[in-house]
Amino acid sequence: MQVDEATVRRIARLARIKISDAEAKGLEKELSGILDWVKQLDEVDTAAVEPMTRVVAQSLTSREDIVTDGEIADEVIANAPLVEDHYFVVPKVVE
Repeated sequence: MQVDEATVRRIARLARIKISDAEAKGLEKELSGILDWVKQLDEVDTAAVEPMTRVVAQSLTSREDIVTDGEIADEVIANAPLVEDHYFVVPKVVE
């Protein structure tokens, strides 16, 4: 795939990168080469390859989805600088 100078300048503008005319010409060749290399990946037959999330197969362990308070609420509240009726007191941020 060939990338022209207009495409290079558009990419640079979107990336908010200032490039000179000489840099734009160099980037045309470089980006075209990268896209040609990526196009080679289309030639690889991946029909028999299963999708995977990691290289080594690993099953995720599951646990029961139970809501708990950790049974240490009193210890947590003890660390608060200001408590009222067993709740944290914080400064008002919206008026």
